[in-house]
Amino acid sequence: MPEIFRAFGFSFFFFSHEHEPTHVHVVGKDGNAKYVWNGTEFEFYEQHGIKANDLKKTKMMIDENSDIIIRHWNKYFGKEADYYED
Repeated sequence: MPEIFRAFGFSFFFFSHEHEPTHVHVVGKDGNAKYVWNGTEFEFYEQHGIKANDLKKTKMMIDENSDIIIRHWNKYFGKEADYYED
């Protein structure tokens, strides 16, 4: 499971055998959540046990780092040119 980064006690990652669309999982001590890329931004998809305040923090971190998340996804799954040209 490739971890992208950690923040506020949460791990942001995807699984090594993932499926489209691009998405990111978030796990912390109280639960987990999933956000899916809609072509413009990551949208909240589901959560289990994470408090509303922590969901705001995780969404903020995803919004601030969406380019990093997508780059990691594309590099891992062999789609580097699909999103950003360096």
